[in-house]
Amino acid sequence: MDYQPPPFFKRGPAPLALLSLYVALSVSLLVVDARFHTLELLRQALSVFTHPLQQAAHAPLALVANAGDYFSSVSRLQSENADLRRAQIESAPKLLRTQQLEIENERLRRLLDVRERQHAKGQVTQILRAARDPFSRRVVVDKGQQDRIVAGQPVVDDVGIVGQVTRVFPFVSEVTLITDKDQAVPVQIVRNGLRSVVFGLGNGQLELRFMPANADVQNGDLLVTSGLDGVFLPGFPVAKVVHIERDTSYSFARIYCVPVAGVENFGEVMVLEPRKVATLPPELSAEASGAPAAPEKGARVKKKRVLRD
Repeated sequence: MDYQPPPFFKRGPAPLALLSLYVALSVSLLVVDARFHTLELLRQALSVFTHPLQQAAHAPLALVANAGDYFSSVSRLQSENADLRRAQIESAPKLLRTQQLEIENERLRRLLDVRERQHAKGQVTQILRAARDPFSRRVVVDKGQQDRIVAGQPVVDDVGIVGQVTRVFPFVSEVTLITDKDQAVPVQIVRNGLRSVVFGLGNGQLELRFMPANADVQNGDLLVTSGLDGVFLPGFPVAKVVHIERDTSYSFARIYCVPVAGVENFGEVMVLEPRKVATLPPELSAEASGAPAAPEKGARVKKKRVLRD
């Protein structure tokens, strides 16, 4: 007779039931995080622990990349230094002339009683790598919350607008480039002053939308930031028009542009400080809201005299 000993351990749930439970739990966490961003704090905490590991993983590659520069010849470095000194001496008169012109322009602005143009300040950052999502145009820079970087700050290079900070971690930040399909920048055509919005196409190009088919737009027109969004300072170069498709059957024209800045190139960029919003004086703010302005301290309220006939 066949005899089977009793099992040593009690049998648990079926594997299919466990699989269904885990799948339902995973889907629930994905939906809750996508809707309410409940796991954002957990991601930032994990980034604190994974950042040293990422630095250690990139250390051999950085060592190999810097080996060539370390073993470069001394004669080549000396020749480059001599060329730089010569270029600096040649450009010194131009720089002095530029400073003089800036002083004259500021004096003219004061005489014409025109508001001084806002000065851009920021921090120079290094682009570490591109984002892992192949369907987006994003890069990671080496400054984060510890350097007072906040989401929404504009990012530029020495030519024009590069993108905008969209996510901040303790040590690094994520920058969405203007060529991303979810990024939009209010712009203005320099030649005629027309205002519109330029959108990224996700393939390295931009599209100037909401322009009528008969709009005065030409190939080669330069687009600069209009400053209407309150994020980008006005006057920064954004893109240049390269192709226009006009069709009378459509209300708007298809206008394709290319970015002026080195958006797809790795290098150094500058994260500008958040744009300051101008505040109105108490008198003007009270008039705008319709409420009477409060009298100053120590001032006397004059009573109106009633003239009798």
